[in-house]
Amino acid sequence: MRNIHASRFALTVLAVLAASAVLDAHGVSGKDAVFLQGLTGRAIIPLMYLGAKHMVTGYDHLLFLTGVIFFLYRLKDVLLYVSLFTIGHSVTLLAGVLGGIRANSFIIDAIIGFSVVYKAFENMDGFRRFFGFQPNTKLAVLIFGFFHGFGLATKLQDFALSPNGLVANIVSFNIGVEIGQGLALAAILIALTWWRRHSAFFHHAFAFNGIVMACGFLLVGYQLSGYFLL
Repeated sequence: MRNIHASRFALTVLAVLAASAVLDAHGVSGKDAVFLQGLTGRAIIPLMYLGAKHMVTGYDHLLFLTGVIFFLYRLKDVLLYVSLFTIGHSVTLLAGVLGGIRANSFIIDAIIGFSVVYKAFENMDGFRRFFGFQPNTKLAVLIFGFFHGFGLATKLQDFALSPNGLVANIVSFNIGVEIGQGLALAAILIALTWWRRHSAFFHHAFAFNGIVMACGFLLVGYQLSGYFLL
C-alpha cells in the first residue's frame, strides 16, 4: 500500500508539471512586465525576486533538472551536475542580455524542450539500448545549460531595459535564478528521497521518465508550432 501511495505521489507531481508544459511559455508578464518596462535604475532585490520566481515557475527547467538528479544519490554528484548547469545558464544569460547576443526564442525554447527529452531518454538507458554507447553526461548538462540560460535571456530581451544599472540588475536576476533553483532542487530532492525509500521507485522509474520525455516532446512541438505559425 505504501508503494502505491509513493507511486501516486510521484505521478501527481509529474502531472502538475505536465499540465504546465502545455501552457504558454513562462515569460515575464503582468505586474512583473510593467515593473521591468518602467525600470530606470538599480533594483537589486526586486530583480533577485523576479529571477527566483522565474526559475521556480520554469517548468521546462524543472523537468530537465529532475531528469538530471533523478538517479544521483550522492550529494557531491548532485552539486557537480547542478554546478555545470549553473555555469552554463549563467554564461548565456549574462552574454545574451549584456552582450546583446540574440536568437529566435521559439528555437531556443524548442531546444530546451529537447533537453528534457534527451535526459529522460538517457535515464531510460536509451542510448545504450538503441545505439550501444553512452554520451558524456556532464558535457551534455553543461551544453544544455547554455541553452537554458539563453532561454532566460530571450525573456528579458523582450523589454527595452534601461542601461542605467543594467549590469547590477542582470547580475541580481541571475543570483535570484540560483536562489530559485536551489529552492526547487531542495523540494525535488526531498520528494525523490522519499520516493526512493519504496521499492516502487525502480518499478516505476522507467514509466516516470517516459512521461517526462512525453512532456519534453510537447514542449518541442509547442515551440516549433509557434516558430512556423506566428
